[in-house]
Amino acid sequence: MKIESGELKMFRRFYIVFFLLVLFINANATRILLPMDESQKNHLKAYGLAYWELKHDRDVDWLLNYRDGSFMMLFSEDVEKECRVRGVSYEVISEGQVTSILTEIAKPEVNMELVKLHKAPKIAVYSPKSKEPWDDAVTLVLTYAEIPYDIIFDDEVLDEKLPLYDWLHLHHEDFTGQYGKFYLQYANAAWYQRDVREAEAMAAKHGFKKVSHLKLAIAKKIRDFTVGGGYLFAMCSATDSYDIAMAADGVDICESVFDGDGVDPNAEAKLDYGKTFAFKDFKIIPNPYVYEFSYIDATPDTRPVSEDNDVFTLFDFSAKWDVVPTMLCQDHTKVVKGFYGQTTAFRKQFIKSDVLVLGENKQLGEARYLHGDAGKGSWTFYGGHDPEDYQHIVGEPPTDLALHPNSPGYRLILNNILFPSAKKKKMKT
Repeated sequence: MKIESGELKMFRRFYIVFFLLVLFINANATRILLPMDESQKNHLKAYGLAYWELKHDRDVDWLLNYRDGSFMMLFSEDVEKECRVRGVSYEVISEGQVTSILTEIAKPEVNMELVKLHKAPKIAVYSPKSKEPWDDAVTLVLTYAEIPYDIIFDDEVLDEKLPLYDWLHLHHEDFTGQYGKFYLQYANAAWYQRDVREAEAMAAKHGFKKVSHLKLAIAKKIRDFTVGGGYLFAMCSATDSYDIAMAADGVDICESVFDGDGVDPNAEAKLDYGKTFAFKDFKIIPNPYVYEFSYIDATPDTRPVSEDNDVFTLFDFSAKWDVVPTMLCQDHTKVVKGFYGQTTAFRKQFIKSDVLVLGENKQLGEARYLHGDAGKGSWTFYGGHDPEDYQHIVGEPPTDLALHPNSPGYRLILNNILFPSAKKKKMKT
């Protein structure tokens, strides 16, 4: 009995010491760090966790270029539990470690910066209700990262709903009224004919004689949203078709198969590049049998690359001076694999001089990732359709992001989603 009593006392001492140790660790473990380097098991869901923290009205520190753009937040048991549930790698760090990290970031010679994220942006995706056969990289990654968003379309835009949102993504869209230039291959497809009927009905509903007139009105509302302080993001054909529509304000660039009458014979001379966000001096391709809107796109057929060597490089900006482009380029690699879209990449000779090129293939003379300011807001254009599907075909199943939790190409999208939350913080160490 004495031996058992002694063992019991020993176990009691052990558990008391263990309990006190846990209390000590928790008292000194003031932060949770989500590393975004190669040690992170799920980069995409890490963004979702940062957004989840912001939704709970708790600030998140974005450590630009520190371990490839890590996130840091106050320690709490619910955050730690959420990391485990979502499969996000995390580290519990002490106040001393926090001070050490901030001291390193603050060094003038180190290309790092701390940005305070203080608000969960309200997100809208401009998308038709019946969007088949199209999937969309942004909605795929928002869903996978568990970041909430609203679907809006022409009714909501014309009903002045855009100001309710901070961030707007343009789903695979054609703002020129040419139905994606799919006439040659899909004119007899059921989904194409349905889309035409729905677009024409929407135009008539709002008093427009042509779909191109409706889409131009939508493009102008999006411009007003951006200039008024909104954040606009677009991929694939929603990039160049948007600028083409704006440049062609008041000019008929649609052939008769699209709107019942021919193209203005002086259309190109009437284009106004002063109305565009990104592009200048481009020529349009009105031929309905050509699957291109203009010469902005680096046509896939003429690109001397294959899936094995198609890449683009992210620029390395000064984190302390060029905070915005640094945020947008956070990644665990500077070389990102390329991917096709209806609009794959942008020929650099058609990019305005004040536009910031974030990613390019210098050898091919093409840009893949662009950013610019517009009034109080800003926009980002990202070429290609799906960062993890090199040549996505109409009707193919959507990408399963559970197979690509560390996708560098998808990380660029999520950088943009957190961008409206950012507020630069003056660090004190």
